Amino acid sequence: MTLLYNLILLASIVFAVTFSLTYLLTLTLVKTLPKRGSVVEDYHKPERPKVAWPGGPAILSSIVIVEAILYLIYGDLKILSITLVTIIAGIIGLIDDRWRLKNGMIKPLLLILASLPILLLETYVPYPEFPIFGYVRLTMVYPLLVLLAVPIVSNATNMIDVLNGALSGFIVIATIPLVFALMLKGDYIMMVATLPLIASSIAFYFFHRYPSKIFPGDSGSLALGAMFCSIAIVGRVEIVAIVSILPAILNSFFILSSIKGFIEHRSIKTRPTILLPDGQLVASKDPSAPTTLVRMILADGPLSEREVVSNIFKLSAFSAFLAVITALVTWCV
Repeated sequence: MTLLYNLILLASIVFAVTFSLTYLLTLTLVKTLPKRGSVVEDYHKPERPKVAWPGGPAILSSIVIVEAILYLIYGDLKILSITLVTIIAGIIGLIDDRWRLKNGMIKPLLLILASLPILLLETYVPYPEFPIFGYVRLTMVYPLLVLLAVPIVSNATNMIDVLNGALSGFIVIATIPLVFALMLKGDYIMMVATLPLIASSIAFYFFHRYPSKIFPGDSGSLALGAMFCSIAIVGRVEIVAIVSILPAILNSFFILSSIKGFIEHRSIKTRPTILLPDGQLVASKDPSAPTTLVRMILADGPLSEREVVSNIFKLSAFSAFLAVITALVTWCV
């Protein structure tokens, strides 16, 4: 009972501190960024309001501070791996936010660097556990999969960050099954180390939801995606994570296959959606427009931005439910 009490107390403190830090830092950015001219247009509203950007530093700073404290407490290299992966991905995002990387291949290649802490600290186990079948030996292939996984997942979360609140809300929903899976496995240290991802995303969502007061930028979206991926790898809940984040992965696959490769999204000339005068969104009928999850959601007719985001959350919740089932089948059957 004492151990359970201590675990609940630690989890509550970690969540509360991360939430508070992110909320206060984001509030500060909302007030200060517009004064410095650091704003972007919200293209999905008729009036094209100027929104503070990027909010990634608030997300990144709060997560790193809390994870660093956890590492000092436990000395667990897995926590250090998560922290370093998140920092590197966040810095790459900040570089893109600041200097606008124009070549679509540069960002995925740079994100390979974010995978290196997991390999160098050897915080991976090349035996992923599948439902029913159990462990699968991937000794030679797994390090290559690690190098590919962080860029893939980070870009997937970056590509789903298109509407008010979509990214932050999606990350919250997708991460819950990871916490559940780590609890089933009895890996309570990793479970606690996962909470800052949820807490920071929830705090940021209060400012990111419709109508957005701030956008995360690549510094936010890449950091969140990289952290999600690193938790899945070092926590050994890879299959649960894949199922949970499937909508974002499919969205990125649809986009890349329709535009035939990696192209910086700012370079795409034909938008997948069209904004109507009444503020509703409708799918573009231009065959050259990229295929996206949002465009497919709008296939049946116009929807408001809130309705589109709500549908994204429903898809995410369904994937999260399947991920929970996957965890139960893997560790309880």
